[in-house]
Amino acid sequence: MKNIVVDKVASVAQHNDLTSELRLSPDIPCEEGVLIAVRVLNNKSRYNQLELTSGRMATVTMGDVVVGALGHRNALRGYSGHLPSKLAKGDHVQLLNIGGVIGICDSANPDVGAPFECEVLGTVLEFPYLGERIGVPARAGSTTLDQDAPLKMNGVPVVALAGTCMDSGKTAAACAIVGRLRHLGFNVAACKATGVSLRRDVLAMEDAGASETMIFSDLGVVTTTAENGPALTRSLLTGLGSLEPDVIVLELGDGLLGAYGVAAILADDEIREALTAVVLCANDPVSAWGGAKILRDEFSIEPALVTGPATDNDVGIQQIAERISLPAINALSNGVALGDMVAGLLQGETS
Repeated sequence: MKNIVVDKVASVAQHNDLTSELRLSPDIPCEEGVLIAVRVLNNKSRYNQLELTSGRMATVTMGDVVVGALGHRNALRGYSGHLPSKLAKGDHVQLLNIGGVIGICDSANPDVGAPFECEVLGTVLEFPYLGERIGVPARAGSTTLDQDAPLKMNGVPVVALAGTCMDSGKTAAACAIVGRLRHLGFNVAACKATGVSLRRDVLAMEDAGASETMIFSDLGVVTTTAENGPALTRSLLTGLGSLEPDVIVLELGDGLLGAYGVAAILADDEIREALTAVVLCANDPVSAWGGAKILRDEFSIEPALVTGPATDNDVGIQQIAERISLPAINALSNGVALGDMVAGLLQGETS
């Protein structure tokens, strides 16, 4: 074991209660969620920040010692990378996202440039046995995902947001809905069920007025997949449903055709039955048309409305109304109307 002082602990390690001085092991289990310490070897002018456990964003610089979690990522507008099959002290890995996921980068979007190159220092150790100096590899999450988790909603309605792609306005729409429903007297809980570990979106929903929030990384899942997506969604909805809020706002990160499990979640009969309304977030009218077709044809889901950049002006709103016969409301410029329409759907469900 070796002691080391770290500069930044990424938000993926939110539940580990780590201090700035940690003990490391040279033995590194290459499993998703295992926390490791790395030293950053380069500077970047773009995509150069890390979300800390406090929720603050910190600029990463060459020489920083950072704690993150091993994992993979498949992002269209970021980095794509895989979990290494083996690692040793001194090997090189890359930071794959702002939340602190670490792996081997396979490709990068030009908009974000090359990733941070990092030297592996070792596995972060925790000491769970009182009075004993036996360290075990630290892992992300406050609990372990139960693949057989039941879905118990206690009659709580669920408003889901599904997007055509990342950056399609899902979180902005979720926050607009949360904020308006709160003003209308609803007790709103919120969660994010798919994506790569980053707490920014659920923190934004808390800021908008959500009384309770959860995210998949609370369950020890660093990156969601089709295999774990349905189980973690059931766990999140059951956990928040047990608190008996008036409504749960569920953000499905990434897109309908992405690799993070959205399609598997919507294909689950039990989860689909629990969804009171599905809001489609689209980047443009063509993606709105395609997203609505996927929801209707593949999942038998009639979207309640369309929002996102496709609704940034009247041209898109009119095209959506004409081509797919759906109302379209922009979350940024008309968030009150968006929230009012969702409130009307909820009141119709409970009347």
